[in-house]
Amino acid sequence: MGNTTSSAMSKEILEDLKLSTKFTETEICQWYENFQKQCPTGRISPEEFEQIYSRFFPESDAKSYAGHVFRSFDTNDDGTLDFKEYIIALHMTSTGKTTRKLEWAFSLFDVDKNGYITKTEVTEICQAMFKLIPKEDLSSLPADENTADKRADKLWSFFEKKDNERLAEGEFIKGVIENENAMRLIHYEPIKE
Repeated sequence: MGNTTSSAMSKEILEDLKLSTKFTETEICQWYENFQKQCPTGRISPEEFEQIYSRFFPESDAKSYAGHVFRSFDTNDDGTLDFKEYIIALHMTSTGKTTRKLEWAFSLFDVDKNGYITKTEVTEICQAMFKLIPKEDLSSLPADENTADKRADKLWSFFEKKDNERLAEGEFIKGVIENENAMRLIHYEPIKE
């Protein structure tokens, strides 16, 4: 590697990532090395992201969910994720119940990126989530959330909106913070053995 600029991360990005995530410099540098190996171009395509994401869900079909996750992190809408977007994606999907995580969840549900969520969009994401759930886990879900539509209905009900109304980001975050169940329903976590 004669060209140092492509293999070394800029100080600016490193500082920025240390501030906006809880990762250490060592972790970030290690991920950067892996990223360079996996993505020599420095960019991840939706297909590559699907492959990386699918490793977390070997038992299920992660394709449509990965597509939504990709969209929500492709902040500059160029159809690829750069290293910074990728790390922020890892951070958002792996850390606690913070406002930033909820802001990310909002962008996940805001399928058309217009700044509002509709019940149709909630249903679409719930359908994608359902594909992540292994068949044998479906039977242990509560009766009022054992299909994507029921889950969407239940989640939507927390926001006290009519089916044809739309939800702004602040309302979404407030509704989720105030309802333990909503917090649980907005993302998929594999059932712990």
